[in-house]
Amino acid sequence: MSDVTYEAAPERELRAYLATPRGDGPWPGVVVVMDALGLSDDIRLAADRLATAGFLAFAPDLYSGRGMRCVVATLGASRSGRGETYEDIEGARRWLSAREDCTGKIGIIGFCMGGGFALLSAPRYAFSAASVNYGEVPADAEQRLAGACPIVASYGARDRGLQGRAQRLENALRALGIEHDVKEYPDAGHSFMNRINAGPGLGHLVKFIGMDYRHESAEDSWRRILDFFDVHLR
Repeated sequence: MSDVTYEAAPERELRAYLATPRGDGPWPGVVVVMDALGLSDDIRLAADRLATAGFLAFAPDLYSGRGMRCVVATLGASRSGRGETYEDIEGARRWLSAREDCTGKIGIIGFCMGGGFALLSAPRYAFSAASVNYGEVPADAEQRLAGACPIVASYGARDRGLQGRAQRLENALRALGIEHDVKEYPDAGHSFMNRINAGPGLGHLVKFIGMDYRHESAEDSWRRILDFFDVHLR
C-alpha cells in the first residue's frame, strides 16, 4: 500500500493511494472514488479491502489540496456529469490499465459523491463494472445511463437525501437491459458503509441526517460488490 502521484490530464498531476494484492499479478483493477470528505481513512480502507480480495485498487485524491472552490466544483460535477473531475477519473483508469500488473479489466467504485461519479462514468468510459454506493441518481437516468457497464448499487432506506433513488436506478437499468444488482437496506441511512460515522466526533448531527455505520448492511454490500466484481472483472 503506498501513496503515489499520477498524471490525471496533461499538465495536471494528482496524488493517489494504491493498494496492491499480495502475490504475483496481474490483477484486475478498480478505481476507488472518494466521498465528499476526501481521500480519508475510510476510502483507504475500502481500497485495502479490494486489494485483499485480489483487485489492484487505485484511489485518486480528486481535491489534491486545491482548496474549497475545488471541493464545491467537484461536488457539483458528481451530479451534473460535467467538469474536469471526469478527466481525472478517466486518467486514473488509463494509469491502471497501463501497468504491467493490471489485466486491463477495470471497475469503478464510489461512495456518496463518489457514487455519483461512478454511476455517470459507467456509460462514459471503458469500465467493466461499477459499484454505486449511496450516490445521486439523475432524474433522466434512463437517458444518461444508456450503454453503461454492469452496475451493483447499495442504498439506505433511512437516507433522507436520497429517497427513492434505489428504485429510480432499478427502473432505469431494467428498462435499458443493463445487468445490475440494486439493493436498499431498511435499517441503513447515508454513508452506512463508512466506519468513521460510528465514532463520537460527528455527534448528533450524523444521526439526525441519517448517517451511521451499519455493520450487517455494510458487510452484505461488500459481499455483493466483491461477488459482482468477481464475475465481471476476473
